[in-house]
Amino acid sequence: MNVRSKNNVVVIGRDDGPTVVLAHGFGCDQNLWRLVAPALAAQFRVVLFDHVGAGKSDLNAWSPERYATLDGYAADIVELCADLELRDVVLVGHSVSAMMAVLAAAQDPGRFAKLVLLTPSPCYIDDGDYRGGFSRSDIDELLESLDSNYLGWSATMAPVIMGNPERPELGAELTESFCRTDPAIARVFAQTTFLSDNRADLAQVTVPTLIIQSREDAIAPPEVGRFVRDQISGSTLVTLDATGHCPQLSAPEATVRAIAEFAAASVP
Repeated sequence: MNVRSKNNVVVIGRDDGPTVVLAHGFGCDQNLWRLVAPALAAQFRVVLFDHVGAGKSDLNAWSPERYATLDGYAADIVELCADLELRDVVLVGHSVSAMMAVLAAAQDPGRFAKLVLLTPSPCYIDDGDYRGGFSRSDIDELLESLDSNYLGWSATMAPVIMGNPERPELGAELTESFCRTDPAIARVFAQTTFLSDNRADLAQVTVPTLIIQSREDAIAPPEVGRFVRDQISGSTLVTLDATGHCPQLSAPEATVRAIAEFAAASVP
């Protein structure tokens, strides 16, 4: 299958600059990067794509078996980069795609030069001293609600995920994105997202890594960002003066600045 059509790959920006690959999170597509991609393209070659099952990807390529774990999505990222013959990639993963980035770097360590983990969470469920932000019963209730009434769940959850209640248009945009997703695919992706536990994978990261979190985030609280930083040797944590789980929409200029400075810096 043609990788570029499977993932609706779009390449913009400079041919001579470093390559930045942008991976979107659950319920979204590459359009969520629309406020940061053009700014990054002035300095870098920027690769955008849709995860299989999202946006304008080839829905015929989706299967519940392949995408029941984040490894399937990570393998897609590796295949995409190999197909485009990309090397020294700066891989930016938003939300659940942050852990896909961690797994992709483990699958093909020579291909990725740096990782940017934007509002990451390696595990959404509280466990002993670890605070993921949700109890197991919270997640079970969330998944049950999604399963019984996906459109209603989308209308309720999207504004919570986005934050910024004083800017309702942001929550409305995310709601519309959720509602464009096939409910059957969304249910599988939600289970994959909210039940995954990738805490043990963080210590395997060997490339320079930037963790970006919002000052306030209902989905990935500040403790999660600090945990990720502590688990990835030599990583850097930047906390934006932003609220919500999608700072690429709520604080695009600050998000661009953090990504661009890190991507352009020389590797020690």
